[in-house]
Amino acid sequence: MNSYENAIEIQDLTKKYDGFTLDHVSFKVPRGSIMGFIGQNGAGKTTTIKALLNILKFDEGSIRLLGMDSVKDEVEIKENIAAVFDEIPFHDSFHAMALGKMFKGLYKNWNEDTYFAYLDRFGLPRKKKIGDFSKGMKMKLQIATALSHGARLLIMDEATTGLDPIVRNEILDIFREYLQDEENSILMSSHITSDLEKIADGITFIDRGKILLSGYKDDIMESHGVIKCTKEDYKNIKKEDFISARVNDFGVEIMVCDQDAAKKAYPDLMLEKTTLEEIMLFYVNRDKKEWS
Repeated sequence: MNSYENAIEIQDLTKKYDGFTLDHVSFKVPRGSIMGFIGQNGAGKTTTIKALLNILKFDEGSIRLLGMDSVKDEVEIKENIAAVFDEIPFHDSFHAMALGKMFKGLYKNWNEDTYFAYLDRFGLPRKKKIGDFSKGMKMKLQIATALSHGARLLIMDEATTGLDPIVRNEILDIFREYLQDEENSILMSSHITSDLEKIADGITFIDRGKILLSGYKDDIMESHGVIKCTKEDYKNIKKEDFISARVNDFGVEIMVCDQDAAKKAYPDLMLEKTTLEEIMLFYVNRDKKEWS
């Protein structure tokens, strides 16, 4: 495999459907990092991931994974990446032993010892049918298979949705370990923004098929903030100075994307830190400008 700076490079990715367009999507995932991919249902996350995996043919643009072309070098790429989905892709009648045998035939670098070590660590039975597994067990099984063939890039699509906090924490710990090898990278699409706040290096935010934000998580969190003020004070804030405003009976919360500029322009108003979830909410409502 050649040397590369970014595990993923997407440039002007476009896919047109009836009623939805993935619109010139561009972002990068630096090698050795974990990128959180956020956006509401139907925003384009899964479409982007399917294009990355060459499951879906796109209309325009280019995708490079591990320094290789996603279409031309598909076979070599798929030896070196792993994907984990919300729904388990394995048949209910299989058990973990049978899966191990199947993957041994699929991947040159399949490591049986690693696989069985993950099964033991996750407390997964080797001969129980997958159909009898809980959702958490199914997800752990997918992760065990994903991490047992030396994959350099892990692509996760809503993989922690519906799992309890203890299982989610266990999985996040596995990802932290995986990233201790600086050759490894993760793209993780998730609704659970609190998980991404804990673990992600970068954040890419897609809404209605367009990328709104992409960069280092800390930079995004530090630049954004929420002004809390009265309705009277709100009247004096220029529309171009904020993303959107949430108005309720008690006052107004206003999302700004440049805390320093907001402090200079409105020094008397209280400016608070924000969360990824709030950033999403205020951007999704940006066209209304005012919402409740």
